[in-house]
Amino acid sequence: MMPSIDRNVRLVAFDLDDTLAPSKSPLPPEMVELLSALTRQVEVAVISGGDFTQFRRQVVDRLAAGGEARPDRLHLMPACGTQYYRWMDGSWRAVYSELLPAEERELIMNTVRSTAVNLGLWEPAPWGDILEDRGSQVTFSALGQQAPLDAKSQWDPAREKRERLRAALSAQLVDHEIRVGGSTSLDITRRGIDKAYGLRRLAELTGIALDRMVFVGDQLQPGGNDYPAVELGMTTFAVRSWSDTADLLRATLALFTTR
Repeated sequence: MMPSIDRNVRLVAFDLDDTLAPSKSPLPPEMVELLSALTRQVEVAVISGGDFTQFRRQVVDRLAAGGEARPDRLHLMPACGTQYYRWMDGSWRAVYSELLPAEERELIMNTVRSTAVNLGLWEPAPWGDILEDRGSQVTFSALGQQAPLDAKSQWDPAREKRERLRAALSAQLVDHEIRVGGSTSLDITRRGIDKAYGLRRLAELTGIALDRMVFVGDQLQPGGNDYPAVELGMTTFAVRSWSDTADLLRATLALFTTR
């Protein structure tokens, strides 16, 4: 039997890449329709490692083009929840942004670069930047930010490379969280500032208790950047791809529309 989200839930939070859409890609048409329908039933949050520019390209513009979503029910949390945007007075505005000092971000980037080189994990001919400074987070994308999906899916299917790099970085960046993100990435934030932090802030700012929220993601295993939701004790749904999420939403919307 297809699982579904309890219809007493007030907010559904999602990871983005490989949960709502293929990595770094816009929402597929089917997901636009399903996510739009969900905003007409409950509050919807997206919390992921990407920056707001990526959120706009992958989610906001696609939902706006569909015309059926309720932007007032969307909660956008880029950079693993270290930033929070809401639709207010006709535009998207930052509610908060937990920026790291420039010298701290530079230290992180230099450490990641040298460690990846030493481990033989620094791609000499990447598709775009390997390191991205997102203000409140640094992201390592092994093949570059614009790498094609087929190359990304083949690079580290067993997560061995990313786990090796994560372990080496954890021994050096002791004041920071290092989490496996998408199919080739690691997200680095200050210790204690991760998706759990973002979800707790979301509960405080919306007044919706964590036990009335659920989280859907593809990296819910220990070390994954969705795992903080598990550590919070939230109800979670593990998916492998956006098509799994689509199946979950179809089953859920069938229940919601009968209440």
